[in-house]
Amino acid sequence: MKYKVPFILLMFLAIQASSWGLTGHRVVGEIAEQYLTKKASKEIKKILGTESLADVANWMDFIKSASSYDYMGPWHYCTIPDGKTYAQAGTPEEKDIIWALDKFKLDLISDTTSLETKQIALKSIVHLVGDIHQPLHVGNGKDRGGNDVKIKYFWENSNLHRVWDSGMIDRQNLSYTEWVEKINHLSKTQVEAWQNDDVLAWAAESMALRNSVYSIDNETNLTYRYEYDHLAQVERRLLQAGVRLAGVLNEIYD
Repeated sequence: MKYKVPFILLMFLAIQASSWGLTGHRVVGEIAEQYLTKKASKEIKKILGTESLADVANWMDFIKSASSYDYMGPWHYCTIPDGKTYAQAGTPEEKDIIWALDKFKLDLISDTTSLETKQIALKSIVHLVGDIHQPLHVGNGKDRGGNDVKIKYFWENSNLHRVWDSGMIDRQNLSYTEWVEKINHLSKTQVEAWQNDDVLAWAAESMALRNSVYSIDNETNLTYRYEYDHLAQVERRLLQAGVRLAGVLNEIYD
C-alpha cells in the first residue's frame, strides 16, 4: 500500500522551512500596513477583503504543501556569488525572487488580470519583499543559503539559515504586534530614503551582510554572543522590508 503523507504533516514541514518564520513575515506585513496611503489601503482591501497584509504574509510558505505550486520554489531566493553583481550572475532558467517580484508587480498593475491572479500576486509580493531582506535568501551558491551549515543553536540541532529565518526572532518570545511596537520608530526622512531604493539595492544589502552572518569562527553551538552580535541586524532588515513593502504597494496604487 502506498503511504500518503498526512496534510497536517505537510503543512508542518512547510512552516518549518519558511523564511523569516511565521512571526517575521507577519512583522513585515504589519509594519507595511502602517505606511500605506489611503488609496493603497482601499485597493488592497478590494483584493484581500477582510485579510490584512500580516494575515497573508506566509501564504507563499503555506502553499509549499501543494505540489501544484512547486514551480514557485526557486522564486523565494536568488544566487549572487561573492564578487559578482546580479547582472553578472544572471537570472536562472527557473527564475528567482528578483524576477518574481517584477512579475507580480505587473500582475497587480494590469487592468486585465483576474481577481484570483491579483490575490496571488499581492500575497506573493508581501512574502517576497520579506524574503529578499533575509540575508541568506541572497545566497552565495555554495551551501543552499546556509541550510548546509549545520550547527546547534542554544544546544539544539539547527542550521545557519534557520537561525536567521526564525531562531533569533522566536527566541525573543514576542508576538508580531509586540515586535512592531518594539522596532517601528522611524523618521519620515528615513522612510523616504529606504523607499527610494530598488530591489537590486535590497539584494545588495543582503549580500553585504553575508560576511557578518557567516562569522561563526568554526563554532558549532551558537548562543548568546551570536544573538547579541546579530539581533539588531535582524530587526533592521524586518523594518526595512515592511517600509519598502508599503513603498512598493503605494507606488502601484497611487
